[in-house]
Amino acid sequence: MNNSTEKIKLNGVNFDNGNIDKLIVRSESNYSWENSIYQFLENWFDQSEFILLETSGSTGTPKTIKLSKASMRNSAHMTNNYFELSKDISALLCLPASYIAGKMMLVRAIVGGYNLTTVKPTANPFENLHELIDFAAITPFQLFHSIESLKSKKVKKLIVGGSPISNMLESHAMNIPTALYETYGMTETCSHIALRRFNGLEKSNFFTVLNGISIHKDERHCLIIEAPHLLDSEIITNDIVEIISPKSFKWLGRYDSVINSGGVKIHPEQVEKKLENVISVGFFIGSIPDEQLGEKVVLFIESQSFTNQMIVDLKIYLNNYLDKYEIPKQMIFVSEFNYSESNKILRKATIENVLLTNTKKSTIFQYLIY
Repeated sequence: MNNSTEKIKLNGVNFDNGNIDKLIVRSESNYSWENSIYQFLENWFDQSEFILLETSGSTGTPKTIKLSKASMRNSAHMTNNYFELSKDISALLCLPASYIAGKMMLVRAIVGGYNLTTVKPTANPFENLHELIDFAAITPFQLFHSIESLKSKKVKKLIVGGSPISNMLESHAMNIPTALYETYGMTETCSHIALRRFNGLEKSNFFTVLNGISIHKDERHCLIIEAPHLLDSEIITNDIVEIISPKSFKWLGRYDSVINSGGVKIHPEQVEKKLENVISVGFFIGSIPDEQLGEKVVLFIESQSFTNQMIVDLKIYLNNYLDKYEIPKQMIFVSEFNYSESNKILRKATIENVLLTNTKKSTIFQYLIY
């Protein structure tokens, strides 16, 4: 496809390679949300066949990857077809265009020919929105802050991605009339390759892969993705899954986060789901070296304000509701976790800081051993 023949309709106005400079907001920095839209479209409408972008770094070292525009178009077609998004619908861009999720909303509008309303990315992008929206992509953080708005605002379909949907958020979302879908995907696949409806009558515990996607597992039980229209070769992920059918799977956790404690393998993500309704501050399950067990399970909590009674109550809950080997051997209170630019907890970096600080005999962290 000739990039110069493509166009996009933003806020009711058509833009192409000849007039996208009108999108520049000269009073804002180059990194503002509005100018990020211009910068991406300038890149999209040029003669190159690739887009360069960085992975988030939440599960490893950030890296720059090259995505073909053809693959991004194919991904956009997949989503538009799945949600029946025609040129007559209205979509919303409320994510930064500097990230893949925001870029793909722009590509979907280009491919689908529909109008894309743009608003500043905020915690609740629907608060001051008065028009009807057929489709948008948001993060779990935005969904959490938009619950009340979505009960009254008419938004038909939302995809929610960037991090897993917690049990608590899923529970809060049950009364929202909007059809909500959790996404599964990665930067390398341009966007999601599978979706899970998590509210309404069609609610499911499993992800369903989109048309053209094939899945299977390796010897580690990690998901392998084949998507010829998106990738030249299969992607071997570090996501441990249960294959339900040739077209569906259940996500269990990350292979690189599995804790081997005394020969017993524990999935931190599964333990965390059991604690979501109990711990109201940031937390995660991790491990630190142990002479006897090899690794011992540790509960990391982003707080220094737990009272002794709160700690006692939490211990009782852990012992009553977690399996024997899931119960943390230690709780570590951290004043502040390490986060990525997209607000994901950097577990490895946080644990490394804890171990380094402990070595220096710092009093920043409080240790409670069972």
